[in-house]
Amino acid sequence: MIKTAIVILNWNGLAFLKKFLNNVIDNSRGEGVVVYVADNGSTDGSVEWLKEQGERVTVINLDKNYGFAEGYNRALESIEAKYYLLLNSDIEVTPGWLDSMVNFMETHPEVASAQPKIRSFNNKEKFEYAGAGGGFLDKYGYPVCRGRVFHVTETDKGEYDSPWEIFWATGACTIIRSDAWKRCGGFDGDFFAHMEEIDLCWRFHKAGYKVALVAEAVVYHIGGGTLPYNSPFKTYLNFRNGLFLLYKNLPDKDFRKIMFIRMVLDGAASLFFLVKLQFRSAYTVLKAHIDFHRSKESLERKREETKKLGSASVEGLIIDRSIVYQFYIKRRRSFREIVG
Repeated sequence: MIKTAIVILNWNGLAFLKKFLNNVIDNSRGEGVVVYVADNGSTDGSVEWLKEQGERVTVINLDKNYGFAEGYNRALESIEAKYYLLLNSDIEVTPGWLDSMVNFMETHPEVASAQPKIRSFNNKEKFEYAGAGGGFLDKYGYPVCRGRVFHVTETDKGEYDSPWEIFWATGACTIIRSDAWKRCGGFDGDFFAHMEEIDLCWRFHKAGYKVALVAEAVVYHIGGGTLPYNSPFKTYLNFRNGLFLLYKNLPDKDFRKIMFIRMVLDGAASLFFLVKLQFRSAYTVLKAHIDFHRSKESLERKREETKKLGSASVEGLIIDRSIVYQFYIKRRRSFREIVG
């Protein structure tokens, strides 16, 4: 069996492959390491270029764009490895990054998934939006990271390097124990993209695993390469998938209350977009809620399946306050200011 399968999911990312693939290969050499590129039905010549790279990379061809979540599900079905390392195509890795992550997993068998520190490729002293120094959720299910609150990122001063336990590890770069992946069902393909890794990590916690930051490992992420951060489709996915996430995973005692409050907060966000004359964004919030309600029957089935994994506590990993209130009303801009 392969020890570590580095799997890059590609969709029309030829420019990123040309820019970063050699860097990944050169800094990831070792016994039992294989680099894969799973192509999600690209039409930009990616597959043809990858064939020219010979045995340095193994290509998995998918017949169409399945999105991030289902694309990885299908790609990993064909790979037998102890660890899956999911890596975005727009990431520059650093020497020793892989050894740090694998060694951590080897010495922490209770950990299902871990991420490195994610810094910005364009400003290498600052954290990058997608994962930063490890992810958490606030009490109403809004994601926040050490080093990134909403759109504001901080300079990495090392203050978030420990403790290592986090709520969720970013899908931009994460190492996952394959037996935990299989036990907990992999990504939910209905998410398509965004928050599928948070959903999976919540299931890891329910099953009794932990999720971690490996601060010794650092990678640099361009971010927004496939789907820009200001994309209306990204806004839609974030709002819809946020509801999917809560519906599937909230404990029964909090379910009705948190879902109601989240609906109110999303409504406030839609009104905010209207006041700012951002009509398309306001419409995407409405559409996200309509599609969420249409999905309730399947979400109910998934909720029941998720309960079967277990009910281990996530106390201490859910921030017991609203980051919306802290950020927009209290004007607190850093993770440390918000959590204390």
